[in-house]
Amino acid sequence: MAEGEIWHGGDLGTARALFSGAPEPWIDLSTGINPIPYPLPPLPLSLWQSLPEAKAEAALLMAARRAYLVPGGAGIVAAPGTQILIELLPRLKAGGPVAVLGPTYAEHALAWRKAGLAVSEARTAGDIRDAATVVVVNPNNPDGRVLPIAELAALAARCAARGGLLVVDEAFADFTPGISLIPTLPPATVVLRSFGKTYGLAGLRLGFAIGQAATMERLRAALGPWSVAGPALDVGATALGDADWLAQAGAARAADAARLDALLARHGRVVGGTTLFRLLATPEAPALFAHLGRNGLYVRRFQNEATWLRFGLPGDDASWRRLELALASFVPAPA
Repeated sequence: MAEGEIWHGGDLGTARALFSGAPEPWIDLSTGINPIPYPLPPLPLSLWQSLPEAKAEAALLMAARRAYLVPGGAGIVAAPGTQILIELLPRLKAGGPVAVLGPTYAEHALAWRKAGLAVSEARTAGDIRDAATVVVVNPNNPDGRVLPIAELAALAARCAARGGLLVVDEAFADFTPGISLIPTLPPATVVLRSFGKTYGLAGLRLGFAIGQAATMERLRAALGPWSVAGPALDVGATALGDADWLAQAGAARAADAARLDALLARHGRVVGGTTLFRLLATPEAPALFAHLGRNGLYVRRFQNEATWLRFGLPGDDASWRRLELALASFVPAPA
C-alpha cells in the first residue's frame, strides 16, 4: 500500500499481491460485513433505466425512520454510503477543535483534518478536554466499546455549549438497538447508520444521517439531487421494513460470533468486537496474519496496533472449516 494510505478491509487485490501462492478461492474475513446477505427482491428494469424518483426516496426514508426509531421532529438523509457523509460533515462548519474517541475508524479523523481543523484522539470520554466537536463510533470499530446513552447525551450537551457537534457513528448498531442514541436524539448531534454491513449488501452503497432538521437539510443540499440510486432506494425500503429477517439474522450472527470467539481464544485475547466481527490481541499477530494469508484467508491488520487482528464471520461451512484448519496448523514462534 502507498505510504500514508489508510488500511481498509475488503481489498483482495492486496491479499493476492502479498500471498501470490495462496489457494483460491480467497475467504475474505477482513470486513465487518454480514456474510449472509439479505435476499434481493426482484428489481424491475425501470429502476436501472430511470432517474431515482422522489416517491421512492420518500418510501425509503419512511422505512428508515421506522427501523431506526427516528423522533418525529428530527431530519433524516439518505446517501450513497456513510463514507460520503463522513466526508461532508466537516462542511457543516461545526466548531473546533475536534476530538475522535479512538482508536477507531480512521476516515473520521482524516475527514476533519482535510477540512483544516485540529484533530486529536482521546482514549476515553474523560480525556476529551477542549474539543467542541466530538466523534464517537458506537459500538466502536474495532474493539466493540460502547458508550452509554447518558454519557453520549452529556457529550452532546458539551458540544452544543461550545458551538460544536457530536457525531455518533452507529454503523454496527443494528443488532444491538438498545445502545442507539437516535430515539432520544439530543441537540447538536448527528447519528450515522450504515445499511450495507448489517444487510450484507455493501456494494449497494446506502447510508443515513439523522439529526436536527435544519442540519439535515444542509447535508441534503450538499449531496445534491439523485444521490441514491433507484435500485438502492427500492432494496433499502424493502429490507428495512423486514423486522423478522433482522431479528433472525441478529440471532444467527451472534451465535457465529460466539463460535468465532471459541476458535480465537486459543490464540490470544479476544478484546471484543460486535456481532459482525471480533478483535484478537496477540504478540503473534504478524505471523498469524501471514500464516492465514498463505492459506487463502484474509483478515484485517492494523497500521498502529501491530498486535491486533480483526476477524469477520465465515459465511458457510466450508469457510468455517478452512479457518479452523488454518488456525489449528499455526505454530507460534518459540519464546
